Amino acid sequence: MKSSKKGKVKLIAIIVLAVFAVIIFWQNREPVDAQILLLRIHMSRALLLMLTFVLGFLTGVLVTGNFLRRKK
Repeated sequence: MKSSKKGKVKLIAIIVLAVFAVIIFWQNREPVDAQILLLRIHMSRALLLMLTFVLGFLTGVLVTGNFLRRKK
């Protein structure tokens, strides 16, 4: 019984996060210039936000995995 309740809570959380993501992307559609090292890239602000989030998430996963491997 508890597992089905947890499943419903997770589903609701995923739906709420997805709705927030759509709202954020919809509000940030205008193009911006981003300079990465020596390259100047023209892209939408939503794409820049998504790339920044993904890079930060991957960095966190790699650093955490490295610390967990050292603990063992």
